[in-house]
Amino acid sequence: MVFEKLSQLIAEHFSIDVEDITMDTNFMEDLNADSIDLMELMMAAEETFGMDEVEESAMSGLKTVGDVVGYISDRL
Repeated sequence: MVFEKLSQLIAEHFSIDVEDITMDTNFMEDLNADSIDLMELMMAAEETFGMDEVEESAMSGLKTVGDVVGYISDRL
């Protein structure tokens, strides 16, 4: 469930097909994301999943879709 919802957010944010997103998709290498893109995505995830604000220190460890899925799952 987390992966599916997150994939939808990523597809919308980066204008790509949801089918192209895997757990190994790397934000910087595969999606050419910068820190602002990732912050915007995490703000959307906070709203979608009803989470508290993501701490800035945690952001540096979120490199792949799988990292974010794990982060979100741990907080639900």
